[in-house]
Formats: sequence, structure tokens, C-alpha cells
Amino acid sequence: MEVGNITTVTFVLLGLSNNPQIQALLFVLFLGIYLLTILGNLAMLLVTRADSHLHTPMYFFLSHLSFLDAFYSSIIVPKLLENLLSKWKTVSSVECFTQISLVIFSGATETCLLSVMAYDRFQAVCHPLLYVVAMNKKLCTGLVVASWAIGVGTSLVNSILLAQQHFCGPNLVRSFACELPPVLLLTCSDPYVSVASNLTTMAVLGLGAFVLLLGSYTRIIMTALGINSATGRRKIFSTCSSHLLVITNFYGSGVIRYMTPASGSALEQVLSMQYSVVTPLLNPLIYSLKNQEVKTALRRVLARKLRLTL
Repeated sequence: MEVGNITTVTFVLLGLSNNPQIQALLFVLFLGIYLLTILGNLAMLLVTRADSHLHTPMYFFLSHLSFLDAFYSSIIVPKLLENLLSKWKTVSSVECFTQISLVIFSGATETCLLSVMAYDRFQAVCHPLLYVVAMNKKLCTGLVVASWAIGVGTSLVNSILLAQQHFCGPNLVRSFACELPPVLLLTCSDPYVSVASNLTTMAVLGLGAFVLLLGSYTRIIMTALGINSATGRRKIFSTCSSHLLVITNFYGSGVIRYMTPASGSALEQVLSMQYSVVTPLLNPLIYSLKNQEVKTALRRVLARKLRLTL
């Protein structure tokens, strides 16, 4: 294939395995994961919207996170399932670059949302008397809009720069999805600008999020330790530990994946699987199983639905 415009390129996703029996098992596994992910996040979204007790800033942000996780999973898993059943795992340049753009958008937006949620917990724990005033509806809406806007802007910048690259083949993507690092490995032109943009994005978002998270949770821990009530401390640590688990799952794998040079190794696919497939599945489970308010609200919503059907 001659070096040409990106719109003429076709990519091949090498996927997870070429063994038909393993592919069949993987198809069943990932189909189950996808269905559970969609059901879990939609349930969390519906509960936070349907129960008036959860109409607070924390659950407002959580509802957006649940929607984003369902969307994020839908970018990756359906194509993965299709490739597991397909003999020819080709993907057009338009489809591949659309997936890359949406992955960047979702990742950047989720990074911002998790940071916003950390700030919300800081206000709730450290300034409880001013919490309602500080985290008013206008501010919460503005923070969410800003998170989505940053995601869109980050995606546009990196996608436009990537579209300037040229590919001359063989365009074999060593992954189960189109992602920026493995696709940049295939370029025949100098990828310096795209790589620099990707690293700058990760550094700015990652460092900004890290500073906010570190500052917020340092203050939260100090405040919690100063509370005399064991029940109060337990409640704070229970809520915040859920958020920290989500952050660790997402940030840990995402930052390592995008900040280190791509090589097409199996470890990179594991990291990609962690933040794009596993994390959206675990998030609603973490927030529901470790949160008594969510479990109580779910019971109230189910009881109300049952009464209406009887």
C-alpha cells in the first residue's frame, strides 16, 4: 500500500486470539460482561434519578459517570464481539478513527468527572455546614458541562493531529480495539506531534487530577481522623473508599497505557481491557455494594414498581 491519505486506509485488528474455540469462549465471556455492564450502569442511572433521596450533588455526578461508563463500554465491546465471530477482522479508517476519538473523549471526560467527585466529597466532609451552598445546582451543572467539554476538546485535538498521519502498511493493529498508541505505531510519517499531544494531554489531565485528588483526600482523611464518632468515621471511609477503588481501577491502567511507549505486548492489552471493559462493569457494583444509601434506594424503587404492577 502506498503512503496516502488516512481515508484510504484499512486496518486489521489482531484481537485476543486466533483459536476458534478460545474465540467462542471469549465471545460468551465478553457478551456477559457487556450485558452486566449496561444493566448495572442503567440501574444505577435510573435509581439515582427515580429516588428523591439521591437527588444530591454526589449522586448527580454518579449518574453522569454511570451514563458515561455505559457509553464507554459500548464503544469497545460490540466491535470486539463482532471481531470474535468474524473471520476477517478488518476495520475501515473512518470506523477506526471514530473509535479512537470516542475512546479519548470518554477517557478524558471520565478523568474530569472523577476529579469533580473528589472535590464534592471534600466539600461534604470538610465543610458540611456550607456543603449545600457550595455545591449548588448551578455549580454542579457547570462542573459536569466543563467535564464533557474538556472531553470533546481533548478528543478533537488528538484526532485532528492523528488524521494528518500517513500509513503505508501492513496496518496490523496489535489490539482488540482501535486505540491511539497501537495505531501510532503503524504510521509511516513522523508521529512526533501526535505523540507529544497525547503525552501533553495525559500530563495535564493526569497531573491536574492527581493534585486535586491528593489534596482532597488528604484533607478528607485528616478530617475523618479528627472525628470522635466511630460511626461517622466509618461512613466517611466507606463512601470515599468506593471512590478510591474506582479511581485506582481507571487511572492506574489508563495512565500506564497512554504514558508508556506502545509495543503491542500482551500487558498493554490487559491494561486496555482493565480501563475500557472491566472498570465500567465494576463501577456500579462498587458504588452499590459499598453504599447503603444506594441499596436502600434500590429497594424503595423496586418496592414502588412492584406496588404499581399489582
